[in-house]
This record gives sequence, structure tokens and C-alpha cells, in this order.
Amino acid sequence: MAIDNDILTTMKAEPLEDVVRRIRDGDILLCSCDEPFSKLIRWATKSPWSHIALAYRWQGIGRVMVFEAVQKIGVRTVPLTTFISQGATGKKPFPGKILLARHDDYADKGGASGSAAMKRLADFAIDRFGDPFAPGEIVKIGMRVAFGRLGRKTPKALGPDDEFICSEYVAKCYEAVGIKIEWDGRGFIAPSTFAGDPKIRAIAQIKAK
Repeated sequence: MAIDNDILTTMKAEPLEDVVRRIRDGDILLCSCDEPFSKLIRWATKSPWSHIALAYRWQGIGRVMVFEAVQKIGVRTVPLTTFISQGATGKKPFPGKILLARHDDYADKGGASGSAAMKRLADFAIDRFGDPFAPGEIVKIGMRVAFGRLGRKTPKALGPDDEFICSEYVAKCYEAVGIKIEWDGRGFIAPSTFAGDPKIRAIAQIKAK
């Protein structure tokens, strides 16, 4: 079911230690933040959702890691404990709220730790670590955001090409396992696009630190 915009007020936030055992590889971390670029995304989409990332259990180091694309830094991974304690710019405490969510089709695609589907998703996500956000790419992203605000379709020349915003990166990771996030082609795939997908449901609100 789609996620209501008011869920962050109706669902009680829980400490990470009470939520972590429920996290599955490929789960979504959907955020509502107050940092400058996050405010731009919220303005462009007229929604509370400004950032999205993927959770992944890195068995070799025994941690839940977060795969994300962030402004200026690009595609990266950080421990979940770091993710919930500071914003993408390093601001502490985390400047917003975090919702753990799950796509219902993911289990049908074999989305379990160690599965072939999870390997495809992880391979795609990891292969893009370090993709930089050059100044020209930031301009393209900004123009996609502007087209979205205007309700216009994005010209093909402005489409993402290894210079994703967070939601475009997560959508491409899902495509690697055959899950397509539907959208109208206007502007860009946004965090709110995921929240509005009828197959994505809320699991828990994680208390930011």
C-alpha cells in the first residue's frame, strides 16, 4: 500500500536496536529532512519526502550498510548507525525523520540475503560507489528538479547517466532485479514516487539520533 504523507506523525518512532532485526536486504530508508537540497526536493515534489536509500547487510563485516547518492559526494555507503545519526552534510543530529519501508515484489524476486537477485542488486549498487557529482551534472539534476516542479517531462538530454539523485539511484538498483518503479516521466523519479507506489509499505519509523 502507498505510504501516507502523515505517517511520520501517526507511526511511533522506535530505537534502531528494536528495528534492526526486521531489516531485510534491499529495504528502503525513506527520509524527510531539512537540509538545503532536501528542501529543494520537497518543494519540487510538494511532499514531505526528500531522500531515499537502500539497506544492505554486509555479512563480511557484520553491519547493516546504507547505499545512497548524496549531493556533492555522489554514490557511497555508510553504516546504518552513521546514517541515522547525521545528515548527508555531516550535520548532527540527523536533521529529520526516517521510515523503513519495503517493496512487496522484492521477496518474489528472491530478495533474500545471499540470493542471486540480491547479488545483482548489490553488484549494481556497489559498482557505482564513488560516481562523482561534477558541477555540470549538478546543473542537470537541478534542471530535472525544475522540470518536475513545472509538471513537464524531462528532455532526454537531461536524463541521469551515472549522476543520480538518491531516488534515481535506488530505482536503477531495483531495475537490476526486475522491479520497476512507475512514474509519469515528468521531472524525475523522486522519493515521493516510491512513497506513492501501492506496492511499497511502511515497516517502522526509526528514531534518529
